[in-house]
Amino acid sequence: MLFDYATYKVIWWCFVGVLLIGFALTDGFDFGVGMSLPFLGKNDAERRVIINTIGPTWEGNQTWFIAAGGCLFAAWPLVYAAAFSGFYIALMLCLFALFFRPVGFDYRSKIADPRWRNAWDWGLFTGGFVPPLIFGVAFGNLLQGVPFAYDDTMRMSYSGDFLGLLNPFGLLAGVLSVAMLAMHGATFLHQKTEGDIARRARSLAIWAAALTMLLFSAAGVWIATGIDGYRIDTMPDVNSSFMPVAKTVLQARGAWLDNYTRYPLTQAFPVAAIAGAALVMLLSARRHTVSAFLASGLSVASIVLTAGAAMFPFIMPSSLAPGSSLTAWDAVASHKSLGVMFWVVVVMLPIIVIYTSWVYRVVRGKVTLEHIRDNEHTAY
Repeated sequence: MLFDYATYKVIWWCFVGVLLIGFALTDGFDFGVGMSLPFLGKNDAERRVIINTIGPTWEGNQTWFIAAGGCLFAAWPLVYAAAFSGFYIALMLCLFALFFRPVGFDYRSKIADPRWRNAWDWGLFTGGFVPPLIFGVAFGNLLQGVPFAYDDTMRMSYSGDFLGLLNPFGLLAGVLSVAMLAMHGATFLHQKTEGDIARRARSLAIWAAALTMLLFSAAGVWIATGIDGYRIDTMPDVNSSFMPVAKTVLQARGAWLDNYTRYPLTQAFPVAAIAGAALVMLLSARRHTVSAFLASGLSVASIVLTAGAAMFPFIMPSSLAPGSSLTAWDAVASHKSLGVMFWVVVVMLPIIVIYTSWVYRVVRGKVTLEHIRDNEHTAY
């Protein structure tokens, strides 16, 4: 093997983080555009313009989602099993909401009936709004701990329910997720459209960026002062796997800030998250559309990195039995599996990045009302 087992565990933490950031940056603005569709498009032609800004690329963007889910299953099988058991209803709601996207894109404009098209517009809104909300609520609950535990035979029990996920901090995290992707989608629309649509997208970007800053700051204060974080008291053997109970974990107020003290460079993440959102407001107001979109991406990526830096090495903390918490050290696949998958990622990730970059180069430029009129039967 190229690296020892402990090094592969850290590498795979980073790999999954990169894939989640890639998902948030690419599919994230798709979600943002979808959730803004019924509000930024005031008539059928304008809504078709909005849909066609993401129509050619949304399926490719979901590659990041599929890759992240596949890596979660392959690299952290215990996390995959625990998450899909504990969050089953929430994930099914997310899946059903996502069903509206492919059908909505493909069939929305095939019948020239206002009722038909309006119904699919709200379907696309659902497909853009519900997944970010659920993902945010899930992250909010991870930071509080999930009520599961392992017994001596490594059988897992889960004592929570769906309504328990809808706690105040979980909902705050969910709304933050929606706000930041609404910001990201609005900055994308601002630079891909013109006229009234661009003007409305600009206003949405500014307001969503302000809300993102407010909610992110509130979540940070809440985590520091009102939520017990987790820290490992007795480290497990870093060369072991599938033994989450072989460690001691303590809960303490402010423990999620430990890594920011231990690794001062990580403090740049929350600063960049706030700075990125502030730049979105400034650059959007001055109509620097591409720069505003890049600033939005900086803010979104930094928010994900802020959560990841705070939680490391925890992946899925347990509120029921803290010692059962799943971490990067003990919830991973075997040394050989991580080594083989390492090369798969090293080969495939650059291909995905290069192909995605090429696609966006091909479809660059603005989508206009004239484009829709000239391509009445081929545009979405």
